[in-house]
Amino acid sequence: MNPDRFIKGLSGHLEPSVRTHLKNVYSAVSVSTLVAGAGATVHLYTGLLSGGLLSTLAALGFMAALMFTPDDGKNTGRRLGLLAGFAFCSGLGLGPLLQMSLYINTTLIPTAFLMTSAVFVSFTLAALYARRAQFLFLGGILGSGLSMMLMLSLANLFFKSRMIFQLELYGGLLLFCGFILYDTQLIIERRRRGDKDYVWHALMLFVDLVDVFRHILVILMQKENRNKKKN
Repeated sequence: MNPDRFIKGLSGHLEPSVRTHLKNVYSAVSVSTLVAGAGATVHLYTGLLSGGLLSTLAALGFMAALMFTPDDGKNTGRRLGLLAGFAFCSGLGLGPLLQMSLYINTTLIPTAFLMTSAVFVSFTLAALYARRAQFLFLGGILGSGLSMMLMLSLANLFFKSRMIFQLELYGGLLLFCGFILYDTQLIIERRRRGDKDYVWHALMLFVDLVDVFRHILVILMQKENRNKKKN
């Protein structure tokens, strides 16, 4: 498919208001990714702040503040600031994992980012070009899967099973790929019903992006460790 056909196909598939909304959403996701990178850089290369429990709690605090600050059309700047705060703390929270991956191989982070970008773009395009609301049925399945993964994670605190960890890792990656499909179509349908809150919609997709990146990075770290042991 050449670029002209791609753009025309997307234009004919989505209403102008939806296309404008998605442009705002993905712009906010892009900026949030840059801010998260800044947060990770602060952890890795400065002694000002470090990722951990406090950064996780701070991220949850920013998310809650954004949730309880309804969009009224006049507070967009404030809500974007809360989204940026959430993204920064999320990047800060990724810091220890990124630091560990640098000890293993310095190329793992850019490789994981490129793979995450490819996955995100692929599943996003699949959602955009699919039939209307085709993937919304996944909501219940994904919610149940997320609950199951949480239970497995809690159980593995006691059992320390490698098999359960691998199930969490690959199952979680598959789960959040499904969330990209589901959330993208959910955002489109919400906009068609009058929901213009692109800041919260951007947070939904940013969370999916971060979780896919985290799972891919851990998988690459495991693979690199196995290769080193073989050598």
